[in-house]
Amino acid sequence: MPEPASDPVARPSLLDCCRAAGGMVRGLVRPRPVDERFLRTVTDAGLPTPRATVDVRALPQVPRLVPTTGVAEGVWRPRRVPSVLTSFVIRHPDASILVDPAVCRDVERRALSQLPGFLRAAVRPPRDTVATVTALRELPDAPTVDFALPTHAHWDHVCGLLDLPDLPVRLHRVEHRWISAGATAPVGGVREALRDRPITHYDLDGPPVLTFTRSHDLFGDGSVVLVDLAGHTPGSVGVLAHTGHGWVLLAGDAAWHHVQIDKVRQKSSFPGDLVDVDRDLTFLTLHRLHLARHTVRIVATHDHDAIRALPDPA
Repeated sequence: MPEPASDPVARPSLLDCCRAAGGMVRGLVRPRPVDERFLRTVTDAGLPTPRATVDVRALPQVPRLVPTTGVAEGVWRPRRVPSVLTSFVIRHPDASILVDPAVCRDVERRALSQLPGFLRAAVRPPRDTVATVTALRELPDAPTVDFALPTHAHWDHVCGLLDLPDLPVRLHRVEHRWISAGATAPVGGVREALRDRPITHYDLDGPPVLTFTRSHDLFGDGSVVLVDLAGHTPGSVGVLAHTGHGWVLLAGDAAWHHVQIDKVRQKSSFPGDLVDVDRDLTFLTLHRLHLARHTVRIVATHDHDAIRALPDPA
């Protein structure tokens, strides 16, 4: 089994951690207010006209309970919510796509070991967490996956690729530039998962969709459209899929739980300040999701409640 990557990873300073912890306390009692002015400026461009239908399936995974106050500012009830490292399979008539290959075998040694110690403690999955490659093979009708499509390049959205060394990847060009540049990988990054494999870049070269300003039609038929959810990382995207039960938006880490989208509550500063590249832009993206939530079913990668509510593929 490959050894952990040798690339150094950026480490937040003690001052950064202290500021994030202080921000968490402030956010508990005084969450960031909704930007009502920005909400009034957002235009809904509507949905694409699809010429195909796809299936969206969440791979089985083991959740863990986390304090809600560590997920969303100022939200005290319920006291805890289930969080999960989820991967999805989208079946299009022309290809099967693995969205967010989240977990590799021996994840502690091969991925978590590269994170700062305080962050490892915050994100460590349960011991019986299922590796993405195992979950794929155990599906009753296990698909042959044609390529992976990470919503962004943090470890818990790409490290499952370590067990799928020949699987091609399609990645937002902006995101690949961000994860690859510099002497150190960004906090939360695991470059080894993307190294030495076929990567096809795409750009968000399409028109606005719903409340999102840019898009990319993956197959050219309006059935799977990538939308701009920048903020958490510079190239974060959502995957908008037209299913037999309606539209589903896989939102990556633009939000960690639907309570953030419903209430427009940004992530708790610890660890949000340390993993959101642009907190202000992340917050505005959350506003866009809030406005879109009645039109499409929004499913964040770690939101076990929203994932359980996904209908079975038609």
